[in-house]
Amino acid sequence: MLLPLPTPSEMALWDREAIHSFGIPGITLMESAGREAVNALLEEYGDVCGSVVHCFAGPGNNGGDAFAMARHLADLGADVTVFHTRPKKQYRGEARTNLLWAQKLDIPLIHLASVNLDGLPQPDVIVDGLLGTGFSGSLRKDMLALVRCVNRLGERAFVLAVDIPSGLNGLTGRPQPKAVIADITATFQTPKLGLVLPEAHEFTGEVHVCPIGIPLKIQEENPVKHHLITGDILRSIPAPAPSMHKGKAGHLLILGGSEGLTGAPHLAAMGALRAGAGLVTAACPGGLADSVKSGSPDIMTLPLGTGTQWSPSMMEELMPHLSRFDAVVVGPGMGRSSNTPVLVLSVVAEQAIPMVLDADALYGLARFPKVVDELREHAVLTPHPGEMGMLLGTDAAAIQADRLGAVDRFTERSSATLVLKGAGTLVARPGMTCLSPFAEPNLAVGGSGDVLSGVIGSLLARGMAPMEAACLGVFWHGLAGRSMKEDYPYRGNLASEIAAALPHIPLTNKE
Repeated sequence: MLLPLPTPSEMALWDREAIHSFGIPGITLMESAGREAVNALLEEYGDVCGSVVHCFAGPGNNGGDAFAMARHLADLGADVTVFHTRPKKQYRGEARTNLLWAQKLDIPLIHLASVNLDGLPQPDVIVDGLLGTGFSGSLRKDMLALVRCVNRLGERAFVLAVDIPSGLNGLTGRPQPKAVIADITATFQTPKLGLVLPEAHEFTGEVHVCPIGIPLKIQEENPVKHHLITGDILRSIPAPAPSMHKGKAGHLLILGGSEGLTGAPHLAAMGALRAGAGLVTAACPGGLADSVKSGSPDIMTLPLGTGTQWSPSMMEELMPHLSRFDAVVVGPGMGRSSNTPVLVLSVVAEQAIPMVLDADALYGLARFPKVVDELREHAVLTPHPGEMGMLLGTDAAAIQADRLGAVDRFTERSSATLVLKGAGTLVARPGMTCLSPFAEPNLAVGGSGDVLSGVIGSLLARGMAPMEAACLGVFWHGLAGRSMKEDYPYRGNLASEIAAALPHIPLTNKE
């Protein structure tokens, strides 16, 4: 359900433990890396016999992987040349061993300092082994020129990046300031965090995860903080029993709606119903109840008062009913009147019930930072970047510039589960951050977030733990958005259609 996404430093620790604690020779790991990367190339490119291959080998182990690949490619009949950045005598360790083996096979080894980059011949295949995941900072002038050279040649060649495209930051997924644009990336053991962030997609191409033999015991004893949500999480969707009745499938309360914003609680309710909730009740100002229901007999309503505005007295009316519900979603379309913070705080005070805090509830909470700090584990917050900015006292641009950092700042102060929406949605609790694999334009429509809050609320109402409900809800919602592409390749789908797609997602879906 969750695939580890080590940071460069966490991956380096796994390597050290494998070599020094378990005694697995580094040359064995490098040999496995070279062989598996070649297999990835054969799978995507096809037969390399007769193909002209340029392997670019950097100064470290990434370069060693390129030397190892050169041997295997030469044995497969490719016309291989290795262009290396260091003088041959300066290579050390496993990289030097692979250099010497390649030399014994009479593979041409050319020091890049001795050639004119503009005069390099056009290859059919490029192996980018210049820089690995340990790269940070900005590219030096000489390495920047090499990256540009690889990209120029890569316009008419198939490019494989070894572990990560050179110039890409393994932690943030951003170029520094340029990066190799690869057709595929052969990454080792498990994807690195930066590889799966949305910013990296235009550089990585298809990512192939290549096992190299780092024992599972090492990974379990040295757990990582970040994980990728995978298709296996769909198995967590509660299976319906033949004897099931609506009372056993969770009763969710949606608390929201205001003048002009009655569609939001309606969409949240439909998201919950389409995700399998047995019962859904929308509580709203009494004068808006018919509009929130919007002709849908599936949604029950709980009118509060008789007007169209929220007031603190409505909470007194609501409180006797709270025990009927298994979970509550607070905020869709609630509006930002002066009463909103009071209403949100009134519900948050009843923290015995699992809850999703969304939209205008987050606006209310942002005015009371101490309450945010005191939220408990069974609260799930689902902000978009603007709302996240309000919670952290900054703006949407600052959040988007460092989404992982924003999540860390929040989880350091609150025990609640956080869902930071957007391309590559992040789901986090203290000590763990999970990444959605989806960046779907079809989800970028008004009301999509309301549907998501309903899905998560439905799962909470059926007894799922907040982190699991949030991860499953985000993944399921992402798949529904992706399913819109077939009928709406240029967008144009509605949030209600995203909700309607939820029950049609096959449980065998793999991402």
